[in-house]
Amino acid sequence: MSFEKAKRHLELLQLDDRVIEFNISTATVREAAIALGCSDGEIAKSLAFIVNDKAILVIAAGNQKIDNSKFKTEFNTKAKMVPFEEVEDYIGHKAGGVCPFGIKEEVVVYLDDSLKKYQIVYPACGSHNSAVKLTISELEKASNYVKWVDVCKN
Repeated sequence: MSFEKAKRHLELLQLDDRVIEFNISTATVREAAIALGCSDGEIAKSLAFIVNDKAILVIAAGNQKIDNSKFKTEFNTKAKMVPFEEVEDYIGHKAGGVCPFGIKEEVVVYLDDSLKKYQIVYPACGSHNSAVKLTISELEKASNYVKWVDVCKN
């Protein structure tokens, strides 16, 4: 269901032809990079946090980790990830397939600066065995992001 919802979202933007499905898991950054034959950094990982009792997504390069100090400066709160078993309830996709496409309306999306050094990135597409090949400008358009942030360690 999540895969179809994400793909429908991309179809409305005429980006559904970029969706790739695999017969193996791409649920982790490493699995996705191996399946796609790219670097970990080119995987656009979706990190789900709770900020002021609401879910947000931070889309970051796959080889980056959240910098707690930067996160607190940006969002005025400590970084608190959505619990694994609650991700689907908060976001609309299960952990391992979380992406900014076809998510619940109230979820706010941010793009991390760590993605800017890549021409092409590969976010998931709502399932543990899918990805979408997008340019950064296509990711901006498709994700309905609010703004670029700098919340990762460099």
